[in-house]
Amino acid sequence: MYEIKFGTDGWRAIIGREFTVENVSRVAEGVAAWLFKKKSAPVAIIGYDTRFGGEMFAQTVAQVLCSKGIKVLLSKGFVSTPMLSMGTLFLKCDLGIVITASHNPPSYNGFKLKGPHGGPLFPKLVSEIEELIPAVASARAESFSLEEFENKKLLEYVDLEKMYLQQAEKNFDLNLIRNSKLHFAYDAMYGAGQNVMKKLLPGISFLHSENNPGFNGTAPEPILKNLTEFSSMIKEDGKIDCGLATDGDADRLGLFDNKGNFIDSHHIILLLIHYLVKYKNMKGKVCCAFSTTPRVAKLCKHYGLPLETVKIGFKYISEIMDKEDVLLGGEESGGIAIKGHIPERDGIWIGLVIWEFMAKSGKSLHELINEVYSITGEFAFERNDLYIEENIKQQIIANCANNVYKSFGNFSVRKIEDMDGYKYFFDNEQWLLIRASGTEPVLRTYAESSTRDGALAILEAAKKTFLN
Repeated sequence: MYEIKFGTDGWRAIIGREFTVENVSRVAEGVAAWLFKKKSAPVAIIGYDTRFGGEMFAQTVAQVLCSKGIKVLLSKGFVSTPMLSMGTLFLKCDLGIVITASHNPPSYNGFKLKGPHGGPLFPKLVSEIEELIPAVASARAESFSLEEFENKKLLEYVDLEKMYLQQAEKNFDLNLIRNSKLHFAYDAMYGAGQNVMKKLLPGISFLHSENNPGFNGTAPEPILKNLTEFSSMIKEDGKIDCGLATDGDADRLGLFDNKGNFIDSHHIILLLIHYLVKYKNMKGKVCCAFSTTPRVAKLCKHYGLPLETVKIGFKYISEIMDKEDVLLGGEESGGIAIKGHIPERDGIWIGLVIWEFMAKSGKSLHELINEVYSITGEFAFERNDLYIEENIKQQIIANCANNVYKSFGNFSVRKIEDMDGYKYFFDNEQWLLIRASGTEPVLRTYAESSTRDGALAILEAAKKTFLN
């Protein structure tokens, strides 16, 4: 029996190997059992992104849930994860399900769970569902007819894209963005944000905004190494002021300036706090993942905002956003949520906030970043994913746990934090984070310094320390 486990953000597996109709049916049966423990007449909402087999797997879940007597709302066509989360909240559903592997390579698909609050289902509740997943699916999902369930009023199709568009029109001055003299570009990475962006801002430049379930062979993660074509497009065009890229299910983002340089999530988080507090007079707690820059603490201190650091995984941030007055929740990987929206990462929404900031202020992205630097100081962040054998990865993590590393090349360790991974602090506000991926055979290394060369030097020193 293949054991199904939900990681940092859902269960993910390779299509046709572990991610099969049989195993998806098993998870759906666990979900059904859990829903009936919570409520006598539960309602679930299901969506899927642009990945291979998404619609089929979403229909499989619908067939299983309906066969158990659960009312199901099924999205019309592919949707982003934030659209599904919004639907879970707005349509008062007991659970949201998204068939997506987010930013993972094209061979993967996955299964995310969303709570009635409009964000990731809380960890304790995910564990409860895991325990109810049977060893074998009791019936084959394809033996049930969707049309029959629709006739019985157990299945209803919903237009989540329309709902999202209405909310965007309400919350943003889209005409200001559309009519500004600024030129914007969007790379959908063949993901679920492509249709909604064409409807919101049809006049901007688009890249990879058509359906390609294999993502042209590239993992749809909005980091620089996957966005070189977008960067080149911006450089060659010469008139684009800012580029936005979102991942496969459009809950994460990356930005580019007018010269095609990548702007990482740390800078985006700082820009957002600066805009929301200084320009929009908003307040609230800031909640960031362990991998985020300590410069956030500097900015929060400057503006008198409380800051809470949590383990990596947006579910931890969402849980705090559900209970407290949170201005912004963010993580290094490009997932950010802000007050006034759902407690969920949303790449498109955050991109629109930045573009509105530029349009309202009349300033370039770099002018706005320099406003932040005047408070936090300049810095650069880099990340390097080391694809190494599992035994070597485990030895490195064991060494970290046993405090083996006192320095990395010329960088002497001054302090260590180990909330989620191992964060080594050096002189001059420099640091290195080491963390093993929970979903891939990867050791992630992150570094910050005052310059890009400095950050790259830290990563190189770490690599040599680990692999020599």
